[in-house]
Amino acid sequence: MQLVLVLHNLLRWAVLLFGSWTLVNSLIGYFGKRNYTANDNRSNLFFMISCDIQLLIGLILYVNNGWFDRLKHMGENMKDPYTRFFTIEHLTLMLLAWILVHIGRATVKRANTDGAKHKKMLIFFGLAMVLIVASIPWPFREAIGRPWFRIN
Repeated sequence: MQLVLVLHNLLRWAVLLFGSWTLVNSLIGYFGKRNYTANDNRSNLFFMISCDIQLLIGLILYVNNGWFDRLKHMGENMKDPYTRFFTIEHLTLMLLAWILVHIGRATVKRANTDGAKHKKMLIFFGLAMVLIVASIPWPFREAIGRPWFRIN
């Protein structure tokens, strides 16, 4: 299970990289009034795929590390910041981000104009990135911090 945790930790950087690439493309496209290109499509596709893989790995960790079982003791979980974060907050916010990424990708594909595609990219993927960044157990977060890079 340690290998799965290492993969989950390392893949967050891919999610952040592809999410940032998508946001930069949407900002340049929307404010620069440029055409929606294959590069724009590729960036949000890679963002979605990295989120999908991250979700699958995260769900494996959630079930196999006993976080799911802790839902039975909700009152106790809410008192401990570490347990509350990993049992409820991390899972809920990351699932919401994943949903936003998928809804965003679908609405971008259906948008009629290039401007509308860039605007929808900016809104949906921007909100998803806010949730993702807020939900990562960064090392500087007291009580829940994890290392920048987990290699063991």
